[in-house]
Amino acid sequence: MHFLSFTFLSLLALAYARPIARLQPGADTIAQSTISARQSNSTSNPKYVVAHHMVGNTFPYTADNWSADIALAHSAGIDGFALNVGSDEWQPQRVADAYTAAQKFGPDFKLFLSFDMSALPCTTADNANTLRTYITTYSSHPNQLKYDGKVFASTFAGESCKFGQGSVAQGWSSQFTQHPDLTGANAVYFAPSFFVDPSTFGTFNGVMDGDFNFNSGWPITLTTASAQSVVSGLGATLHNGGKRAYMAAVSPWFFTHYSPQTFNKNFIYLADSHLYPTRWANLVAARDKIDLVEVVTWNDYGESHYIGPIEGAQPNSQAWVDGLNHTGWLDMTSYFATAYKTGSYPAITKDKIYLWSRTHPRDADANDPVGKPSNFELTQDQLWAVVMTTAPATVTLSTSATSSQTFNVPAGLSKLSMPITAGGTMKGVISRNGQDVVTLQPDGFQFNGSPASYNYNAFVAFSQ
Repeated sequence: MHFLSFTFLSLLALAYARPIARLQPGADTIAQSTISARQSNSTSNPKYVVAHHMVGNTFPYTADNWSADIALAHSAGIDGFALNVGSDEWQPQRVADAYTAAQKFGPDFKLFLSFDMSALPCTTADNANTLRTYITTYSSHPNQLKYDGKVFASTFAGESCKFGQGSVAQGWSSQFTQHPDLTGANAVYFAPSFFVDPSTFGTFNGVMDGDFNFNSGWPITLTTASAQSVVSGLGATLHNGGKRAYMAAVSPWFFTHYSPQTFNKNFIYLADSHLYPTRWANLVAARDKIDLVEVVTWNDYGESHYIGPIEGAQPNSQAWVDGLNHTGWLDMTSYFATAYKTGSYPAITKDKIYLWSRTHPRDADANDPVGKPSNFELTQDQLWAVVMTTAPATVTLSTSATSSQTFNVPAGLSKLSMPITAGGTMKGVISRNGQDVVTLQPDGFQFNGSPASYNYNAFVAFSQ
């Protein structure tokens, strides 16, 4: 089945849902009628691109690890990290190390807390003290992200947190956003990722200054069962109308493969048809309606959407992560981040090739007790490519000595692909005036027709 004709023309489409809970469906539309006006004009705030950094995967980190991550992210056009913090007692020290490293780097790299409310307790008023302490500790730090002059903060989830109060809105407002501890220099600009129908945002007045749409990075409404019914139904627009800040997500991939005995998460979100560059292009086109962009993620290995190097700790995801470096997507980020922040795509001054593919055929069988992930039928056996060319060129993609396709491309960015079959490899060549100017043929990749276990993660390579 071929879904490209409709799926990725509508990557701004969204239904709020997460694997960790049963959540309300919604849409990637923030209607003016559902939100209250900001206290000040958002045009005074620059555009930011940040990356979601899982502090829970940094147990072995030192300040030097944070320094390396910050320098690498900044070189790729990323302005800061959203520090996803959970309940581990060691995590505050890693957050402190991150702020120390950011200050050493300089003022151009920002940090903010993204409270993981799927892990942090929120049933009593005392639970909120942990969140407030994070805010007051870093509110005056030179690398703390400020928005409308306030301490920017976000969440993952939290739409059920009452902090011992009568409602979710009362809990968040009385114990966090409107709490006496968070006034003056400690005042918070709160843009949570609440997995609720956007039409209910009006019930969060006094809580939400903005919205982080975590799930907008993938076309998550598209499943094997729904594919045919949504052929003409996807598509949405973004409206913030000068109201609350809107932070959109962009993500390159999603595959998780945990058994029922562990986290019980075994599914994909469709990431074919050049998800990362296509979603980025949509965000650039809609940049006037999008205040911040969050890359999901820097280092969430368990869900396969990491763009940073594989380092630190993994949540028992080594089986589908090790050996599958994604820093090619990180390298690609600066091109789109620059366009989003400035409104103009930068000039391409170097010919480059990016290649990626899954590691085995969609329908391959393995002796894997976890089984195939849900929605695997949506995937395609393709070699995906992005080429950046300084002038018109010829590009040849190959998956074997006898299987190749040649494309004539203009100057600029081109998205290409070709089928790949069991035993296939990957190679890309940019040629101009009869000369090969870039050749990319990475070691370590074969499209394995008989995998030992299911792995729908991506192998990513790029010419440096």
